[in-house]
Amino acid sequence: MFGGRKGHRTERIDTLVGQNTEVTGDVVFNGGLHIDGTVNGNVQGADGSDSVLTISENGCVTGEVHVPHIILNGKVTGDVYASERIELAARARVQGNVYYNLIEMAMGAEVNGSLVHQAQVQPGTNRSDKKSMVEPAMQTVGSSD
Repeated sequence: MFGGRKGHRTERIDTLVGQNTEVTGDVVFNGGLHIDGTVNGNVQGADGSDSVLTISENGCVTGEVHVPHIILNGKVTGDVYASERIELAARARVQGNVYYNLIEMAMGAEVNGSLVHQAQVQPGTNRSDKKSMVEPAMQTVGSSD
């Protein structure tokens, strides 16, 4: 999005929602999904997939979005969850919260909600494990021995 594409994989399109197309209902996909039209429902990358969602400046989603990699230049009304990265282009509009690991945001992009950073959880760990690791350290620091 900003200059070179070093380190980025090329975005392939396996599924296309055309500009004059309206989909009503939830969409679960694998690979690349490009939206030029309208989706009224939740959009989700298949579990364990490396899915990429691209929403063009004409594209619109009303519902939650759960995809590892999102490239947004259109409109989303609902919360957005990007477990890997999200790229908000100049015409991106989000009415809802954005939960992300990495974010890239161009001048002109709008988010009417909260930006919430969520680090990637390593395989084999969960948030409750991390909490249990922090509690003993807090007790040690606070002890008066």
